[in-house]
Amino acid sequence: MTQEIIPTTNIIKVRFESRGELFYCDAGDISVQAGNYLMVETNKGPDVAKIIVAGAQTGETNSDKVLLKAIRIANSEDLEQTRQEREKEALAKCKEQALQSHMDLKVILTRYNQDFSRLTVYFKAKKRIDFRNLVRNLSHIIKTRIELKQVGPRDEARLITGVGMCGYPLCCQGWLTKPVAISIKMAKQQDLTPNPTKISGICGRLLCCLAYEHKQYMDTKEKMPRLKQEVSTPFGKGRVTSTHTLKETVTVEINGNPKELALEQIGTEEV
Repeated sequence: MTQEIIPTTNIIKVRFESRGELFYCDAGDISVQAGNYLMVETNKGPDVAKIIVAGAQTGETNSDKVLLKAIRIANSEDLEQTRQEREKEALAKCKEQALQSHMDLKVILTRYNQDFSRLTVYFKAKKRIDFRNLVRNLSHIIKTRIELKQVGPRDEARLITGVGMCGYPLCCQGWLTKPVAISIKMAKQQDLTPNPTKISGICGRLLCCLAYEHKQYMDTKEKMPRLKQEVSTPFGKGRVTSTHTLKETVTVEINGNPKELALEQIGTEEV
């Protein structure tokens, strides 16, 4: 810490979230109150500290204690940067403890709450495990309340962020606020090859976007003629050899020659 002895009347006590001890700090002419966050000069550069005791409540208004120097009140950007740095540190510690505990789990992400009083640790495991000892160890090391939360593959993708095969950020990270019901039947009804590499997202589960246009596919398919059905066209009668739901076209064999026609050009009749 950068430290100097300064006689002052605006002495406060602060705590850095990564440390448990209290430090005396010269707030100078900054108006402060308990619970606020300050940017404080340290030997590693400016860092965010929480005001625990302010003003005359410290009982040290004429102190010659070694003091830290307050820079200014912390803003939202300071707090967010600090949060990200401490979550990164906490993630490393959680992974290390999980490894040392020989627990069959994968730590995915850590998130602090608003005032850093609770750390939520998101993890993935193949089966139900007893992680009470891990929680106690982490609480002792990180010195905050720990909450472990098990998540599935879809939640993991949403938490770690990523890009879909469409080239855009994953829907579950943006506008998609709740999971959608998806089945392999949807892929088949959309004439997609049931190849896992083609119809699965980065989470390893079926693509959420299979559900977006499913109703439109089904509505269009109801208008489509059946395969091998005899139909009338502006070019004469023929039989349906294939349908193209997305394009809303039908391929008809007329006098031995295939011809792709728009759905509105087709007149159906029973074979």
